[in-house]
Amino acid sequence: MSRGSGGIGGTGGQVVVDEPLPLGTGGRGTADAVRFLRDCQSQALTVHWVPDTDALPFDTGLLHHLPPPAPRPASPGGPDGPDGVAAWRSRYAYGLLYHRRGPDFVTVMDRRDPSAAARFTIDQPALLAAFLAVQEATALDELDAVHREALSLLADERLVLVTQGWAVALPPRLRRWPVPCTSI
Repeated sequence: MSRGSGGIGGTGGQVVVDEPLPLGTGGRGTADAVRFLRDCQSQALTVHWVPDTDALPFDTGLLHHLPPPAPRPASPGGPDGPDGVAAWRSRYAYGLLYHRRGPDFVTVMDRRDPSAAARFTIDQPALLAAFLAVQEATALDELDAVHREALSLLADERLVLVTQGWAVALPPRLRRWPVPCTSI
């Protein structure tokens, strides 16, 4: 991976990933790749990357808030098809999904689907603990039953990606404020 200058509005940097990110493998590799993209988004870094496969094993709509992969030649049924990464590329915008932290709560703004924009306040202790636990890629086996149930609720709201026994939170914690303060 290399890092250069430039970025979103000239405020951040640019990261070039030399090897494909393992989004198609599922499990820890996918959770770590999503966390990497989320953390780059949090720092307002632009990322040039490609996935490791032409077919991702989950709904790419979960990731429209993260930097999309670089264009590559289309293949039948692949990510550059009408329902895959091409849609991700066309719908991507900085600030579609993010979270802000307060004392004993987290507020999440989700505008990935404009017709169903939502604001969540996570303040119930088990939900908050589960959300904070999956800021890093986390094996579901490491969580107790209460936190796995809380994680299931967060996944149902599309705030967490669960893949082959691993989970990672999707909303970045933005360090650069791209939206009006009245939006949250």
